[in-house]
Amino acid sequence: MPAGLKMRRFFLMFVLHFPLILNAVLARSQQLTVQDEAGKQTVLTTDDIQASPHFKIRTSASGASAIFEGVPLKSVLEKAGIVFGDSLQGKRLASYLLVEAADGYRVVIALPELDPAFNDKQFLLAFAKDGKPLDNREGPYRLVIPDEKRMARWVRQVSTLKIENAQVKRISPSESLPR
Repeated sequence: MPAGLKMRRFFLMFVLHFPLILNAVLARSQQLTVQDEAGKQTVLTTDDIQASPHFKIRTSASGASAIFEGVPLKSVLEKAGIVFGDSLQGKRLASYLLVEAADGYRVVIALPELDPAFNDKQFLLAFAKDGKPLDNREGPYRLVIPDEKRMARWVRQVSTLKIENAQVKRISPSESLPR
């Protein structure tokens, strides 16, 4: 087969398959990984997340008004098996949520902050702003906390949610501290 024909055939196959490849990459980038206290990871798809009841929150942070649409962060964590309510006591009160962004930005939220038995604060995992999907700079998911005075914990491009525990490990006198 002549080289020119091979090149045309390759180009045609690429053009025909590119939309499928692009959709697969985009779908993968819209997944959210949730890790529980034991280290078990659950990958949630856009469909998993959007199956929860949607809420809209009007904010006027940074002087600009916007309406964010998304799902309660607590419901996303519950889909991954994180338990709230009566089990959130004792040592679990030292648990926290580590929210990680695609660019490496990280914030911490104490687990009791997310439980309505402790707090009335809203935490929204947003996927739309002003009726449109979040753009690449903010999305596919953004954490929105409307009652906070500063937007420092409004994480853009949320990629991973990890539950960790802040209990201090006690070191015996025979152990040495890491250098």
